[in-house]
Amino acid sequence: MDVYIPVGFRLVPVEERRLVKSRISGEVVLADFHQMPPLEHHPQREWMNLLNAKLDTIIETLTLQSEGFHSLPFKLVTLSGSGMSFSSHQGFSPGDPLEIKMMLTLHKPAALYLYGEVVKVQRQTSGYFIAVCFKQIDDGIRDRIIQFAFETEREMLRERREIE
Repeated sequence: MDVYIPVGFRLVPVEERRLVKSRISGEVVLADFHQMPPLEHHPQREWMNLLNAKLDTIIETLTLQSEGFHSLPFKLVTLSGSGMSFSSHQGFSPGDPLEIKMMLTLHKPAALYLYGEVVKVQRQTSGYFIAVCFKQIDDGIRDRIIQFAFETEREMLRERREIE
């Protein structure tokens, strides 16, 4: 599916190549948080839940900013559960490992780090056409990409119906 999304690419340095695994940003939290006691019968349960949701949003926003997701440029890409293709001013070679940072929005936003191998490079008039096959990706992340594609397609169909 062709979509405009915030996305960035970089060649994975040799020293990082054995450590890569696709992931959702903010998924790994190393802090040791003690669980609060259950609030089922606490008189201010709703207030505490609201406060917790606000804090989660603030932490997520700060994480996305610190990892550079808010400054990613929008690009037209062809995206699927197994890979993607895009135009680039930077040339890569077949077999090059790439780190791909992208934001998938719509109903369930996700900031993803994906890793892939360049499988095709074609010279264009202004740059290159690059095709990448995802590597080290688990089914949960692949499902998020496929779900995003379905939601985007459904939204496009809905908009077409409204125009007609």
